[in-house]
Amino acid sequence: MTLPALLATFTNNLLPVLLISGSGFLIGKLIPIDTRSIGRVAFNFFSPVLVFNLLVTSSLRLDQALSTVGFTCLVLVTMGSLAFLMGRLFKLERPMLLALILTTTFGNTGNYGLPLVKFALGDNALAFATIFFVTTWLFFNTVGVFIASLGHMDFKTALLGLFKVPTGYAVILAVIVNALNIELPLPLARTVSLAADGTIPLLLVLLGLELTRVEWSHNMRALSLGASLKLLAGPVVGLLLASLLGLQGESRQANVIQASMPPAVMTTILATEYNLEPPLVTAIIFISTILSPLTLTPLLVFLTS
Repeated sequence: MTLPALLATFTNNLLPVLLISGSGFLIGKLIPIDTRSIGRVAFNFFSPVLVFNLLVTSSLRLDQALSTVGFTCLVLVTMGSLAFLMGRLFKLERPMLLALILTTTFGNTGNYGLPLVKFALGDNALAFATIFFVTTWLFFNTVGVFIASLGHMDFKTALLGLFKVPTGYAVILAVIVNALNIELPLPLARTVSLAADGTIPLLLVLLGLELTRVEWSHNMRALSLGASLKLLAGPVVGLLLASLLGLQGESRQANVIQASMPPAVMTTILATEYNLEPPLVTAIIFISTILSPLTLTPLLVFLTS
């Protein structure tokens, strides 16, 4: 792992992601923008279209897709359990503990992970990364909501919330299209492809816009714990579980990268909604995102060497 290899990997793969996100951050600082509305458009239209397009055009076999789903579930459970144990060890109060679990469990596999995998590994690997993203998103809208709303909402209510997630319907529709070997009419196929191509730039700009809303937390112990767990433990857990499940090639590369992402920006919504230390959550997200090239660059070199 030489310095030229690290610099080339950073410049070719991570720098484009950071430049586009940085542009979104700068725009958000200079111009008042309603990021919530943009986020709703991105996650209710563009993201489902991207997922549908990737699954329909992908050559993934069913067993490859299922192994990615299993890997993702194991990563989420392991990272959440690790956060719980570390939070108890450091004697964090309940709201802070739940905030730590959320930021450690759910990585930014959409805004950040998908474009990074596309740049670094290509479209075939992007299909694996998409399944990881969809599985995480479904977990987030059930288990994530349940964790954040402990004492406010039962699991049945959180489960019913799945029916409000368009990405899930995109997956079902893609499965039907593939199972029946349906060929989309050319105008529809081009429409889907055009919208899908615009999703990743939009997600990167949205990431930058979301980071402009950071509130600084003064609890440095919890802040450093949250950032270090996601950036340092994430890659280790990803590599160990990938070896345990026997993942190889692009499947291993894409899944480990997704497991190593900094915290998801969407966790700020749950933290704000249920008063789970929003300043701490946004600070962990900001610091982790800024520092993530320090861990992702050598990880990419290792995975692709």
